[in-house]
Amino acid sequence: MKKLWSALGQSYLILCTLLAFAALVFILGVIVWRGWGSMSLEFLTAMPRKGMTAGGILPAIAGTAFVSLLTLLFSLPLGVGAAIYLNEYATENRSTRLIRLAIRNLSGVPSVVYGLFGVVLFVTLMKLGTNLLSAGLTLGLLTLPWIITASEEALRAVPRAYRDGALALGATKWQAIRTAVLPPAMPGILTGAILGLSRAAGETAPILFTGAAFYLPFVPKSLDDQFMALPYHLYILATQHQSIEKVRPLAYGTALTLVGLVFILNLGAFLIRYRMRRNLQKAR
Repeated sequence: MKKLWSALGQSYLILCTLLAFAALVFILGVIVWRGWGSMSLEFLTAMPRKGMTAGGILPAIAGTAFVSLLTLLFSLPLGVGAAIYLNEYATENRSTRLIRLAIRNLSGVPSVVYGLFGVVLFVTLMKLGTNLLSAGLTLGLLTLPWIITASEEALRAVPRAYRDGALALGATKWQAIRTAVLPPAMPGILTGAILGLSRAAGETAPILFTGAAFYLPFVPKSLDDQFMALPYHLYILATQHQSIEKVRPLAYGTALTLVGLVFILNLGAFLIRYRMRRNLQKAR
């Protein structure tokens, strides 16, 4: 009976894996099949024309890249710093447990809530306006709990002996963290940061309220400019455009571009993790 239940459980897990993989392949197959016809050099490098029924999506690609860069610059230092304090300096008590609980809960807050919070904080109270900076800061808040959680888990995975060995050699606590703890934890930290950034790059609600524009045939040149973004552009083409059927191929092309961008980010996270782990193994 034990072998029977073990075989049934393993079969169930295999079935779940195959169903999830099949759903993923089906979704990606539909996007590639319907969007590949729109892909061209002009589509990726030209400005939109004729009410977004012709031309390309260069402003949306550039806007997504710029707002993602701002998100990373804002969230990565704060997230890693908070994780180092919580894991290395803070004592285990009720306050730190409440802080960790709040961080975990913030990871599950819907993105539209972050968008409304960004409007209140950055657009209204701080009077930054609806622009690239407000959208980047809002997405940074969205990504921050993910980076803190991933960084803390990466730091926790470093053996205690690394810290004790550095302290035994006369290093200060910060020196021990900087030289003995951060290097082996860095692959996990960067992987978590890039995966969080991948999620932020595909969000629509936070940028919808804080800076994304319906149609701008130019690339943003400063932090005060509004911008186009791939997820919002896709939303407009799929649901709000006056000629939805006419722009349907462009919508699938935009979706394929966004999926490709997220895939590149995830592939970058994998390569960074692999390269840094290999360098650490060589150093040992």
